[in-house]
Amino acid sequence: MKMPSLMYGTAWKKEHTADLVVQAVLSGFRGIDTACQPKHYNEPLVGEALKRLRTHGITREEVFVQTKFTPLSGQDPQRVPYDPNKSLEEQVAHSFDVSKRNLGIQYIDSLVLHSPLFPYSNLRSVWGAMENIFNSGSAGQLGISNCYDLELLKRLYDEAEIKPSVVQNRFYSESGYDIALRQWCSEHNIVYQSFWSLTANPHLLGSKIVEDMAVSYCKTPAQILYRYLNHVGIVPLIGSTSQEHMTQDLKIFEFELKVAEIESITQLLG
Repeated sequence: MKMPSLMYGTAWKKEHTADLVVQAVLSGFRGIDTACQPKHYNEPLVGEALKRLRTHGITREEVFVQTKFTPLSGQDPQRVPYDPNKSLEEQVAHSFDVSKRNLGIQYIDSLVLHSPLFPYSNLRSVWGAMENIFNSGSAGQLGISNCYDLELLKRLYDEAEIKPSVVQNRFYSESGYDIALRQWCSEHNIVYQSFWSLTANPHLLGSKIVEDMAVSYCKTPAQILYRYLNHVGIVPLIGSTSQEHMTQDLKIFEFELKVAEIESITQLLG
């Protein structure tokens, strides 16, 4: 299944996860991002939402489901969802089985490594285990998140049997908005997903350029920024809990920014 242009992010939704995922999909979202990481995600409730959506006539095949393997460094030590005493390869396999059980499905559209591991040999071990899952036919693509080192990404890409299809990073000024990394991803047909796209960028939303465009198009600054991201090939994760904002987010495809307007926002990134 082709990745949708917007993904609904389920981090920090806690006990409201199922209701919000159902609300998002019924509003029009067709991509769901989650993780096997109880510290920040309630993956079983994403599964509950998928079950409930079937009663609304929305089948599993209509929803792009992305989950993640989160290394021990990103887990709550009291709630690790897999056996931490096993090898890295076994941790990946166990985590994936837990995700399938949590979600109530046997096939994951996109399996993402939540963050790189060090030393590099550990990263390759985990990626190899993810490749085994891909080769088994249980995952449609592989990706990596929180990877801001272009040289590391290039090395993984060069050495991997199954190349990363997605990079999911925080979209913020501290990383220079990953300008070089995003360009490289574009050249290698890797989809760049952004998170914290609004939260980390109040200065963009409040800029005169974005505010003037919002007035011109009768849209909100958030809609302008999301539309910009879409125009430059970025798939943003959207975590809104508001029905109004979900509806607004999905309406970004009703207009197109001009080339000069896209460039003017790009200039704001530095």
